[in-house]
Amino acid sequence: MTRDELLVRYLLTRPAAPGAAHRADLDQAAVLLPLVLRESGWQLLLTRRARHLRHHAGQVSFPGGRRDPEDASLIATALRETREELGIPPSHLTVLGHLPPMPTVSRFWVQPVVALLSPDYVATPNPHEVERAFEVPLAFLLTPAHHQGWAVERRGERHTIWFIPWQEELIWGATAAIIRQLASQLAPQHFRNTKEPR
Repeated sequence: MTRDELLVRYLLTRPAAPGAAHRADLDQAAVLLPLVLRESGWQLLLTRRARHLRHHAGQVSFPGGRRDPEDASLIATALRETREELGIPPSHLTVLGHLPPMPTVSRFWVQPVVALLSPDYVATPNPHEVERAFEVPLAFLLTPAHHQGWAVERRGERHTIWFIPWQEELIWGATAAIIRQLASQLAPQHFRNTKEPR
């Protein structure tokens, strides 16, 4: 295991913050954050959801979805969904750890799972679920200037919706929020003290 892999594993396997236990009123789900090392540096694999889907059509996302009763864990959910959506088998993935779970407005309790992806993987998107898969340089995502926040009020509480434009794609919502979670682990000096938009 390389020094970078050890560092990522250390950062991602520290205990989650208190209060991260599953909320019984939300459905459990998991997403996979696949990191792949190229000559140009680390990349994060993302997908664009199919445009005919009922929910979140055409949005940028991670492979993932609702936990099935047969799934032994949420890590198993993330790996199964990655195979179903992209045709990438678990043998091409090495799970490093996880980020704290996140509640979403769509009533899910989402567990982000971080894994190393073999550079020789082949993605074959399932057209029923995924329009395309693409890689984004991790260095780009770890740059605070590339993150734009929009403050909104919902049910009397203030929330921030984050946007990360990348080429012709717009990464936003829960996907951008999870990327910010990852960034706060891998580049805490840049993200731990960033101010929320007013």
